[in-house]
Amino acid sequence: MNIKRIIIVTIVVGMFGWAIYDFTSKEQSTVSKDEGQRTEMQGESVEHVEEGLEVGQQAPDFEVETLQGEKTSLSNYKGERVMLNFWATWCPPCRAEMPDMQKFHENKEITILAVNLTGTEAKVDDVNAFKDEYELSFPILLDRENDISTLYQIRPIPTTYMIDSKGIIRHKALGAMNYERMVQQFESMN
Repeated sequence: MNIKRIIIVTIVVGMFGWAIYDFTSKEQSTVSKDEGQRTEMQGESVEHVEEGLEVGQQAPDFEVETLQGEKTSLSNYKGERVMLNFWATWCPPCRAEMPDMQKFHENKEITILAVNLTGTEAKVDDVNAFKDEYELSFPILLDRENDISTLYQIRPIPTTYMIDSKGIIRHKALGAMNYERMVQQFESMN
């Protein structure tokens, strides 16, 4: 019996010791992680922002081809305020918001990146015809394989992200936006 008690006590003490070790190592790891969130840059404290799809997170970068056949990426627009809009020609709410997006593009200093879900279109010519019909002058990006819409987990369309000049998501809209709402979101970000 004494041997059984010794073994049980040893196991309990070992488990208790492991729990204390595990707790303190996680706490130190958390402190190190928090300290790592700030770095000194030219005497200023700069916070690193986690990449993600929620307001306050860094918008995920991507590379894509434009309707004109040029390559571009979201990171090309760092330093600019960006309206990242996901749409398709067959989508009635997308059609409804396009005139407001064109007006917004003409009246405000914002970069509009309109990502067409080309993988859902019958043909690319439909996108060209849509651009001409609505007289759109902002960049149309072609998501041919739906890679970007998958990266951004797009459902429903249109979906719009308002991204500030540092690449941080400041607003996310599910569904069509009107001109007044676009301006309101634009004016609330840097």
